[in-house]
Amino acid sequence: MASPAISQTVRPLDTLRLGVWGPPQITSVVAQHLRLLGAQDAAAGQQDAPGAVTLTGGGYETAHATVTWGDPDSGLVDEATVQAATGVMAVHGRRDGTPRGLAADYTATATGVLAVQGLLAGLVGQARGTAAAHVTTSADRAGLLAVSQYLAAAGADEGEAAELASGGPPFTSAEGTRFELETLDPGAWAAFWRALDAPAEAMRAGWRPFQFRYATACAPFPQALHTVTRAHPLARIRQAAALSGAEVCVLRTLTERLTEADGAPPWSFRPFGPSGPGPSGPVPSSGVTPSTPEPASAARPLAGLTVLEAGRRIQAPLAAHLLGLLGAEVVRIEPPGGDPLRGMPPACSGISARWLALNRGKKAAEIDIKTESDRRRLLEMAAEADVFLHNWAPGKAAELGLDSDDLARVNPALVYACTGGWADRLDDAPMGTDFMVQARTGVGEAVRPEDEPPAPSLMTLLDVLGGLHGTEAVLAGLLLRERTGQGVRVDSSLLGAADTLTAPALARVARGENPRRPAGFRHPLPTADGWIAPADGSAPAAAAHDLRGLGTADALARLRSHGLTATAVTTDLSDLHHDPRFAGSISRDAHGAPAVPDPWSFA
Repeated sequence: MASPAISQTVRPLDTLRLGVWGPPQITSVVAQHLRLLGAQDAAAGQQDAPGAVTLTGGGYETAHATVTWGDPDSGLVDEATVQAATGVMAVHGRRDGTPRGLAADYTATATGVLAVQGLLAGLVGQARGTAAAHVTTSADRAGLLAVSQYLAAAGADEGEAAELASGGPPFTSAEGTRFELETLDPGAWAAFWRALDAPAEAMRAGWRPFQFRYATACAPFPQALHTVTRAHPLARIRQAAALSGAEVCVLRTLTERLTEADGAPPWSFRPFGPSGPGPSGPVPSSGVTPSTPEPASAARPLAGLTVLEAGRRIQAPLAAHLLGLLGAEVVRIEPPGGDPLRGMPPACSGISARWLALNRGKKAAEIDIKTESDRRRLLEMAAEADVFLHNWAPGKAAELGLDSDDLARVNPALVYACTGGWADRLDDAPMGTDFMVQARTGVGEAVRPEDEPPAPSLMTLLDVLGGLHGTEAVLAGLLLRERTGQGVRVDSSLLGAADTLTAPALARVARGENPRRPAGFRHPLPTADGWIAPADGSAPAAAAHDLRGLGTADALARLRSHGLTATAVTTDLSDLHHDPRFAGSISRDAHGAPAVPDPWSFA
């Protein structure tokens, strides 16, 4: 089993010192990641402004970041209010039919990773000749980024292709063991249920909502399927999975996860190639029109760099999307005929709204990686690129002759990035998909309070957070390249994202405390016409008020009159475009699809 700890000789932030002040849910993530990247704590001194992060030394001008929850005048003051306003509660609650707060500090965690990205990007920019920039990011922008696909779908020209209604995994065996089921193959789905003697009609009706659960955050398949699994012991269910090609994963507890945790960082770095600068420039004419390189600037520190992205679904495309927002030219490597997910409903101007949320603004090159001639063409493109990023299945890159060692031979200054599921850190790992990783790592416990049975969220928590980790790893790799002149392989994973998200809960386990939040934690309160979410500190007192006879505005006024803080829960994501809490920040792209604001700003 690999344990990819970062060695002292390859850490991008060696010789830099950090200072961190601000909301601990956010800044603890920032500090942990900066330390893992090599930064040392600065000597204690006068504190900067609240929410401030600094990096000094290493020959760089001081890098500054500011992290906040959002606009306090809009009532966004902590994790609960940010989840409520940005639609996170609405999406996470779709499986249950009512808004639900994530018991883990998800938007704070994402904000911490985004702040590290901004600092790394600023240092890369400085190394490329730009002036130092002050980066600002906030939890409300992180929340909007997390729901960007769902928001895009809500604002599309057509309705959803699958029903938005309550229901979904996990399933339960005859012994009461809760488990996740995964397959991307309708044949394997059917074979699994036939092996358990499921009703044919329920089996057929269940596939579409199960297949679309990644897109809709719910899976209203027939209740009969839950009845079937409750009639069989786990051993029989495992046998059915093995015979069909489907996979099952029993939900692990946080205590179980702590016993096997290897303490590895969420990414690894392996330099390759001789020292000295490598080639960099626009993609040649092998299928992509070259463009005049844009000079790097404080606001676009990656301008002039080229990223080749061979990714599908969420994790790698999101990582590349963020690199594009930082100025890089991103070229998607798509199969002949283009990415089939471009046609995934619902659409805006004929293109999938969800696909646009992650891929707008990218160029594309159609390459059949199964043919030798197209693989040679891809190598030619990689020879002129700065980053090659993929989320292929384990072993596929080596099988194709497109692994890091292969590409290093044509471009020794390349940053080769793989965003995967498990990073070879678990010997018995199941399929490396979002919900299976949630199940295996105790996330199902971490995101639900004690009055809710453990269950992975059907919101794609780890795909998004894993994409953020992928961007973070690439930026660290680019900085390492600038400092050493060597190319580098960087690996990130959904497992690393899960470890970052569950770190506070695992720390409670290690201290002998209950890792789960108490009953009722982050449960929104119903009003006559909607829901409100109290801030975590106001929640116990707010729960004593019966607000069901009041409209949402009056309910908020009543709580404010008692000195309590709360905000309205967004239940219809299409309303976010006009929500005064985000006035002017949500726009429409050239296809008419809703687009969330960049997660950071540079000044």
